[in-house]
Amino acid sequence: MRSRRIVLLGAATLLVAGGVTGCRSAPSPTPPGTPAAVDTTSPLSVLRAWDRQRAAAYADGDPDALRALYRPGSDVGDRDVRLLRKYAARGLRVTGLQAQVLAADIRTRRPDRLVLAVTERVTGAVAVGGGGRVRLPQGMPRDRVVVLVRRGDRWVVAAVRAP
Repeated sequence: MRSRRIVLLGAATLLVAGGVTGCRSAPSPTPPGTPAAVDTTSPLSVLRAWDRQRAAAYADGDPDALRALYRPGSDVGDRDVRLLRKYAARGLRVTGLQAQVLAADIRTRRPDRLVLAVTERVTGAVAVGGGGRVRLPQGMPRDRVVVLVRRGDRWVVAAVRAP
């Protein structure tokens, strides 16, 4: 399949955290975040939905919900869950987690597998707890290849690697 390059300027999203502007889908009759609300015709919509769920798991301090977003045995999932647990062990939750996607290249698009090359950075995150709020530093833009696979009616991240 031929790759499509989509350049996104200033699109604040929740990723690997996702939302990406420039790709619009029809409104869904179901609430956002539910599997039926995901526009599976758009890999970027799938990534957006995944990112919203990841941000919610961090805001809730819920490692089980975060683990469910990754394929079992995924190294990147293990690292993400460890990080969330470190925040929780210090009595902190991370709210406002967003990934600003600057560019996305759809490399593979199959019914059971999506591969996207993205340039993104984490932004907007705030550590909350112990009576205080600390804005976490904005990340530098990084290039990543995100592999999502279908597990039943859900998309999960199988791998995140350097391009």
